[in-house]
Amino acid sequence: MSIQIRAATPNDIELIFDIRTAVKENHLSKEQLTELGITDLAILALIEQKSSVWVAEFEQSVCGFAIADQEEGSVFAMFVYPDAEGKGIGKALLERVEHILFQHFSEICLETDGRSRACAFYSHQGWHIQEHLMDGDVKMLKRRPSTHALETE
Repeated sequence: MSIQIRAATPNDIELIFDIRTAVKENHLSKEQLTELGITDLAILALIEQKSSVWVAEFEQSVCGFAIADQEEGSVFAMFVYPDAEGKGIGKALLERVEHILFQHFSEICLETDGRSRACAFYSHQGWHIQEHLMDGDVKMLKRRPSTHALETE
């Protein structure tokens, strides 16, 4: 079965929060997300303003999402249902986000817990730790592949 990545719609907002609150690492409740300003209306604005929010469908079900900050050139969020891990969904979402961000930036970034499986995943996808932040988080960078490298692949 193939993974389909598509732009999120307002109908996906409830699923996005369900996925976000279902994860085991970096878990936040809906209330904690609201305290951080991550609300239904905030996600709706991201969906309506730009193609910044994507969802992954696998076996006809939404099982992951990613949000890119196209002003900052960063991966703002990327999460997959725990029971859908290991199927290439995160990699497919990350490839979409990178493709979009590299259209406007030569270097993109993200922040994650340096002790998490997510950090290892990003490292495996070619991201590099640039800076150690407070509370064990790290800032990771990835540079756009050179045009020559793309031409030879």
